[in-house]
Amino acid sequence: MEERDMALTPVDTKPSPQGRLLKEMDVYELLDKLEIPYLRVDHEAAATVDDCHGVDEALGIHICKNLFLCNRQKTDFYLLMMPGLKKFKTKELSSQLGVARLSFAEEEYMEEFLDITPGSVSVMGLMNDRDHRVRLLIDRELLQEEFVGCHPCVNTSSLKLRMKDVLEKFLPYVGHEYTAVELAGE
Repeated sequence: MEERDMALTPVDTKPSPQGRLLKEMDVYELLDKLEIPYLRVDHEAAATVDDCHGVDEALGIHICKNLFLCNRQKTDFYLLMMPGLKKFKTKELSSQLGVARLSFAEEEYMEEFLDITPGSVSVMGLMNDRDHRVRLLIDRELLQEEFVGCHPCVNTSSLKLRMKDVLEKFLPYVGHEYTAVELAGE
């Protein structure tokens, strides 16, 4: 496998495909096709926001928290993007969505709908949700940010993208809309 850059040096090109998963390379191919510029940093596996502090610094952003959720019946699925340091309260979001109870969705649904595994949840996974089973929710506070940080469907690299490009180029291309939510996180 290609050695991950321990200096966390951002680059603006896709990596060599050698040693990379196809789903990661597909993200770079799509970003290039949509003419969405990005900065990329390779790093050790980073499954939580806490694991991403050095990545944040290298990219000059705050990596956002991405949560994969579902209703009690496991019929409705949600990808929530929110500021990484904000606390998540299911009750707060459930009431905004009019859903009796939200919980974290099982790994099998994450893999089936988004082709990602725990620790790699990312808005980029929506490119694999061709049946539109997952509804994207974005905290209003995050929508105010110029840049957003996310994984390219694997947690050994991170990307810095313009929020505007995600909203105006990526989401329309993959056929997803988003719902703005307001989370106090207190």
